[in-house]
Amino acid sequence: MADKEEVGIVLVEDDDGHALLVEKNLRRAGLSNGFLRLKDGQEALDYFFNATGAPVQQRFESLVVLLDVNMPRVSGVEVLKRMKENEATSSIPVIMLTTTDDPREIERCYEYGCNLYITKPVEYDAFIEAVRRLGFFLQIIKVPSMVRSVI
Repeated sequence: MADKEEVGIVLVEDDDGHALLVEKNLRRAGLSNGFLRLKDGQEALDYFFNATGAPVQQRFESLVVLLDVNMPRVSGVEVLKRMKENEATSSIPVIMLTTTDDPREIERCYEYGCNLYITKPVEYDAFIEAVRRLGFFLQIIKVPSMVRSVI
């Protein structure tokens, strides 16, 4: 369980191999933040919202979401849209981390409010380097605390 003072990293990724590589290489980049992996969009919605759609208490004081686009059950784009439409979760930074490089998909994610869109390189070494750089970026960013009065 992570310390409530640190920025938690929530990775929503259905591919076990990609999830393992992302976490491993974020750690190699020096990231020691709390880390939670959710396996698809439905798990993400269940994590952020209860059955009535109301936000739920988070285990981290503040967090960043790394979100894949193409997932079973509920897409990452739908998760992004729901998070940004809700007052309690709209300020959570969402970084789309995906192999999808379709310009229309990128534009749609920014329209829905993603904070950053990163295309995962297909080539292994390039993928590792991209995640390593993301780890350095995540060490220096500042994110807002979760709004306690709403949750």
